[in-house]
Amino acid sequence: MATAPDLAGAARPGRLTEPERALAAVPLSPRYARFGDPFHVPVAATPLREPHLAHFNSRLADELGLPVEAGHELTAALAGDCPWPGYSASASVYAGHQFGHWVPQLGDGRALLIAELRTPCGERRELQLKGSGVTPYSRGLDGRAALRSSIREYLCSEAMHALGVPTTRCLSLIASAEPVQREKSETAAVVCRVAPSFVRFGQFEYFSYLGQPETLARLADHVIDEHYPHLQERADRHALWLTDVVERTAELMAQWQALGFCHGVMNTDNFSILGLTLDYGPFGFMDRFRQYHVCNHSDFDGRYAYGAQPEVGQWNCSHLLRACLPLLSAQPEAARETANGILEGYAPAYHQAMRRRWADKLGLREVREGDTGLVNDLLAVMQHGRNDFTRTLRHLADIRTDTDGPAHGVREHMTDIEAFDAWVVDYRRRLRAEQNTNDARRAEAMNRVNPKYVLRNHLAQAAIEKAEAGDYSAIATLFEILSRPYDEQAGREAYAAEPPANQRDIEVSCSS
Repeated sequence: MATAPDLAGAARPGRLTEPERALAAVPLSPRYARFGDPFHVPVAATPLREPHLAHFNSRLADELGLPVEAGHELTAALAGDCPWPGYSASASVYAGHQFGHWVPQLGDGRALLIAELRTPCGERRELQLKGSGVTPYSRGLDGRAALRSSIREYLCSEAMHALGVPTTRCLSLIASAEPVQREKSETAAVVCRVAPSFVRFGQFEYFSYLGQPETLARLADHVIDEHYPHLQERADRHALWLTDVVERTAELMAQWQALGFCHGVMNTDNFSILGLTLDYGPFGFMDRFRQYHVCNHSDFDGRYAYGAQPEVGQWNCSHLLRACLPLLSAQPEAARETANGILEGYAPAYHQAMRRRWADKLGLREVREGDTGLVNDLLAVMQHGRNDFTRTLRHLADIRTDTDGPAHGVREHMTDIEAFDAWVVDYRRRLRAEQNTNDARRAEAMNRVNPKYVLRNHLAQAAIEKAEAGDYSAIATLFEILSRPYDEQAGREAYAAEPPANQRDIEVSCSS
């Protein structure tokens, strides 16, 4: 059983240890912190009861220039028991469209920005605690996060990073004996999230709603100065910046779709201005392929179903652009025309990204006319046969072009074998048309884009149940497996298997 020392009541040493000196020496880069009101308000974290370190992301710590072993001072800061040296924590305000409905004020109801760092590579990173207690934006709630939801975010954000998807990451998972009430009584936890920026669409919507174009421009120019410095002196910098945001969002939606990832709560306040996967709640990787798969059991109308995600991404971009109209022109009609032109770029950006990703997943060197039909025919076979999304695409690498016989090793995993055999005929014809008949080389390329391991809900649930009993070993195991999702990992085949019949298609809640 993996255990960790209890931090509560631990004596602070009179002399700093080497890890503690290293923490104090990490260079701060407080850019967002300088804004203050009305962007964010100072809030101290609420200490947890009996906190202890459940897992620490040593690789990420090394990238940040932090000690690769979490000493007392670092762990205490990550638990919210003490402030980061030289930095005051704060909670940001924002608004958002939640399930399509406008909410004029939201904000960091259980999250705090605790540090802005300069990494050894010269990059800026922001550290945010999630589950760190009540803020002015908690709306009467406890400001805490449950252990189970914290485990899911901790594992999935690092899994997405390893899959090559832009995402926030997690540095640490702190568990606690403190009770929280959700659907049932649970225990609290805190994760430390890391990103280049936590600015989201909803922040622009908030200041637009308040009718504060100057404040809106300050926020936009902060994002441009930090992440688009080449645009700083351009008169059209806001239009160019928003064009890139729309394209990044379209690309992100293509990456989610290609992996069978469902976000679950695609509200505008959960969309990153940098095109990162943000706010892991009731997410899920599909097991059996279903175009209208819904992972959030609170999403009664299927607004955020798998097949709807690209359109929702576009809808969210339209509301970001509407909020930013004052930045595009002083003339309302000219601003709307520019915004519409920017939004028109979403669909071609998405479709181009999607076609390229599917070509790679099928081992096609080129994107050709008719490939969309080939992909859709495969998905139709999978949906009719209720086949596993991740496993089916991984097995396609085993199809050979040096024979016209049955695709043994692949077809045995299919349900509608007759329809699949017919599809394989078309697939082989397409591969041969571009003389793509080096099966070994193609299989190697396909296995670099079709993962063997994803964070399936039943695996996360098994790790959660162990952790709730005080055993964090399953978290550590999953963390290592998911950090190499495309590799064959001897002895770990069970983690790539389909879930048991009674654990398929699990839906999770917003408290997850």
